[in-house]
Amino acid sequence: MLPRLASPARPGAMEASIEAMLRQLDRFSIERFCPLLQTAAAPGSRKAGADDTPEMLRCLDRWRNRLLGIATVHATDQAQALADIERWINDGPMVGIYLPSSAQNVVCTHPNYDAIMRRTHALGGVIFQHTWFKTGGKDSTGESTPSELAELARRHPDITFVCVHAGGEWEKGIRAVRDCGNVLVETSGFDPTAGFIELAVRELGATRILYGGHFPGRSFGTEISKVVGAEISEADRGLIFGENFRRLLKPILARKGRSLDP
Repeated sequence: MLPRLASPARPGAMEASIEAMLRQLDRFSIERFCPLLQTAAAPGSRKAGADDTPEMLRCLDRWRNRLLGIATVHATDQAQALADIERWINDGPMVGIYLPSSAQNVVCTHPNYDAIMRRTHALGGVIFQHTWFKTGGKDSTGESTPSELAELARRHPDITFVCVHAGGEWEKGIRAVRDCGNVLVETSGFDPTAGFIELAVRELGATRILYGGHFPGRSFGTEISKVVGAEISEADRGLIFGENFRRLLKPILARKGRSLDP
């Protein structure tokens, strides 16, 4: 699952938050989760302070068998993004990157993305791109949609991408990436409308769908119900809830000498 954890507001806040979250994860038999960690702030805003890093590293080490950290990087500053990838993935404990979509970012078709994608792929890291279709169009040029992620994916056919939120308007999002076999859609964030998972399985195949939790912004019941309540096979549910992500993680975990075995 993919919850969002901001930099701690005070010393020990992140550790306490994870401890509380783990109790909830156990109730739903969730073995591992991938927090989207605020390793870098958006350009123009305050960067994550030096005091945040030790706590992130301590949490990732303490719960090594439960947490799989995803580093937030911003393609607006390509050099800094590449440095963050080296710090957190090549030299650090994290297993992938998350690229936000906002007025402070550049759209995912921007040339800055190319080197960032290639380096992350070379390290075996998983790539998550936030996407959303907004009624009436974008609020800023820095936002990314599934259509633009599809354009990036066509430039890099050997790299796998995760389309976070399936674009929000999932009917459009699924069809935007349908012809890109190297793009998976992620299930979190929007209302649990009937038919989403069924359409995704029909159009993409169950191997291209990744369960996401979006906790604490959405409840576990909301997000899990999308998959549990869908009229699909148990085999497809297994792929969506875990097997697909295990497949994506194999290169980076092999490189780090880690395993997903209990």
